Amino acid sequence: MSDSSQNQRRFRTFNVIDDFNREALGIDIAVCLPARRVTRYLDKLAEYYGYPLKVRVDNGPEFTGNVFNNWADAHGITIDYINPGCPYQNGYIERFNRTYRTEVLDLYVFNNLKQVRKITEEWLTIYNTERPHEALNNMTPIEYKTLKHPE
Repeated sequence: MSDSSQNQRRFRTFNVIDDFNREALGIDIAVCLPARRVTRYLDKLAEYYGYPLKVRVDNGPEFTGNVFNNWADAHGITIDYINPGCPYQNGYIERFNRTYRTEVLDLYVFNNLKQVRKITEEWLTIYNTERPHEALNNMTPIEYKTLKHPE
């Protein structure tokens, strides 16, 4: 996703969710999100969540080049590309993106990236721990995850 700050500086977001329990694993925010940054961010998430067996992504340049493909191969991850022009094939993230857009990106006028990151982190905590999802039997993502996979 992309947006801009008050001074018209464009930034992008890389949103990562778990399709199983709709948990938002993280959102990386930067002026530019090339494949190396994306894979570093996924490595950071993997330190806590582990590496997935499969990732579903669009056909953006950060996902179609050698850097991303080699990273996935090195971690035994299958890449599931959605068909170009078919965002409905990645419905969970599209719904999440819409929610993030309306509740964060469109709601605030940001002064800088630090502010975007702070507000996003606060929103992610609420999204994962306080907001029930109808698709999860009105449980939060964390409640659902704990119920299905107690630690």
